Amino acid sequence: MKGENKNNKTSTGGMRQGASEAALIDRLIKQDESAFRQIIPLYQPSMRALALAIAGDSIADEIVQEAWLAMMRALPAFEQRSSLKTWLLRIVANEAKSRFRREKRSCSLEGLESDNGVMAERYGSNGHWSLPPARWELATPEAILSEEELKECIELTVKRLPPLQGAALKLKELEDYSSQEICNILDVSASNIRVLLHRARNSLYEAIEHFQATGNCRPCG
Repeated sequence: MKGENKNNKTSTGGMRQGASEAALIDRLIKQDESAFRQIIPLYQPSMRALALAIAGDSIADEIVQEAWLAMMRALPAFEQRSSLKTWLLRIVANEAKSRFRREKRSCSLEGLESDNGVMAERYGSNGHWSLPPARWELATPEAILSEEELKECIELTVKRLPPLQGAALKLKELEDYSSQEICNILDVSASNIRVLLHRARNSLYEAIEHFQATGNCRPCG
């Protein structure tokens, strides 16, 4: 009986959440200003992070603004096959890739089929490291400082990843989207998503190894 009650509660909660989002979308279609005030702080950070990962800092804010406008134009036709946030991020990704190409910079998936067999051995079937970089003790102020410098190095490495690698990594690791959801947002195949994530993680692994060996951060090449 307890299991049945738990399942019923979960199902009811999911229905309520869906109904709540449907009501929110209806308010947005009706141009309810309070609905806009509600969603902007919820979705703006993720939208900007995705635009930044794909197109860079100089035009990220413009891309987000264009995405909001595109959302308003398309909202009456939104079929709610995905969550509102996932749909918004898809709009951001499309706008960011379009702007990136218009800036005459490459945003291609060419060459993703090749892979590094040596690096592949470092990962398990779940995509996570099977042999993570060595840890070090944080018993001294110098070690603590080194830990902070490593965090800065990782942030720099992620920032310098190729556009779709950075976007896929942020959606997976920071936003906790499934691979299928990332496929829908970035409009790429499941096999390409796997390669994008694999290469992004390789870059992080190599940056950490280089830092541990030299004490310096190597830019993502």
